[in-house]
Amino acid sequence: MRNVMFSLLTFLALAVAAPALAAEERPPPLNCEAGPAKKTYGGNPWPVYACDDGRSAVVVADQGNPAMPLYFIFYVKPDGAVRLYGEGTGAKSATQPAFDDLSKLDQAAVAALVAEARAAKAGP
Repeated sequence: MRNVMFSLLTFLALAVAAPALAAEERPPPLNCEAGPAKKTYGGNPWPVYACDDGRSAVVVADQGNPAMPLYFIFYVKPDGAVRLYGEGTGAKSATQPAFDDLSKLDQAAVAALVAEARAAKAGP
């Protein structure tokens, strides 16, 4: 099941970022398997997985979260610009507060999320 989730996260990271960006802004293929760091946004649980570019992260609606199925991806461009994308069909009453919380995160906050997710993977 965990491998299925990782494959899904890798696919989702590519599916969200690629269509939304111009060709010159598209991220390289991302593998987002490190983690998860257990976080709460908009009052609901959102596991965070770090991507292998060392800058980007995927935030996924957890079991019991009324935003499910939905995910967000932070793509941090090499120049440091942060892009936030989301896709899913979860309840707007749960997705909007999470989006509002995530929208406030800057490059340093996303870097902290990536580090936390990587540390969670290294844990027991």
